[in-house]
Amino acid sequence: MLNSYKPEGLLYPTPENREYISSAQGLERAMAEGKILEAPVALCDNEMRLYVDLCGSTGIIEREDATFSPCGEDTKDIAIITRVGKPTCFKVMGFFEENGTRIARLSRKEAQRDCYFSYVSQLESGDVVGAKITRLENFGAFADIGCGLISLLSIDCISVSRISHPSDRLAVGEVIWAAIKSIDSKSGRVFLTQRELLGTWEENANEFKVGQTVAGIIRSIESYGVFIELTPNLAGLAEIRSEDDAATLSELIGYPCAVYIKSIIPERMKIKLVLIDTYKGEVTKAPPKYFIDGSTATHIDYWKYSPDNSQKNVETIF
Repeated sequence: MLNSYKPEGLLYPTPENREYISSAQGLERAMAEGKILEAPVALCDNEMRLYVDLCGSTGIIEREDATFSPCGEDTKDIAIITRVGKPTCFKVMGFFEENGTRIARLSRKEAQRDCYFSYVSQLESGDVVGAKITRLENFGAFADIGCGLISLLSIDCISVSRISHPSDRLAVGEVIWAAIKSIDSKSGRVFLTQRELLGTWEENANEFKVGQTVAGIIRSIESYGVFIELTPNLAGLAEIRSEDDAATLSELIGYPCAVYIKSIIPERMKIKLVLIDTYKGEVTKAPPKYFIDGSTATHIDYWKYSPDNSQKNVETIF
């Protein structure tokens, strides 16, 4: 469906969208039907107007029509100029003549307003949504949940296994599943969480057996051992043999290693490892394994990470 409020960039290549934007008749039909469309922005002029490439014809988004803010914040120039070169959503609002050329008057603001009031404002904590990563910062990742409306996935909500930066797990342009953590009623800002979708301790631990030697990633060095990520929601602890080993390993945080699984202890949520080898090379990011995703579940009320017999209780109540 065209009005399914996808993150920007996902609608553009669809046959339905291309049919609408490829002719004057298609654009007029889209205006009459109130469709949300997408096309790439070719340039931004000195008046902060966005020129949109409509398969040979041109559409213009005026500065005041470039963004929508639920709380009425002023549009910043950076939010406009960074659309250049990217597919951008819009509604067709009409047509006008400029220098003898028929131009489509477009509004990203109206597309975002539609998305916000018909979709985003209806979301509740625990709803599972699709999102597209747009920017990475030390504290988390910004993600488009529909028509360029941005939410925040903080670093502590990306996974149970600790990471030093969101880029350890995510990449700009990546499409993910996440759950709504909360929505600020005053500002309309949306906050996401992903770790609840990546499996419980037992679900992840069941992927491994004592006696196996498996790949991991060195995540942190402590006085009592080195934490090694086995999956995004599961880490084990390997002993450090000496201070020299600790100094060497501190230079390998974020790099892959091979570990032997010595024991798996559900009641303590512990996996004891023996570090076999390290490799200071490029880490290949595997796609996350979702134990819950939007294709099988649209909402979760409760998630318990820890096993029932664990001495520690880790849970999320939405």
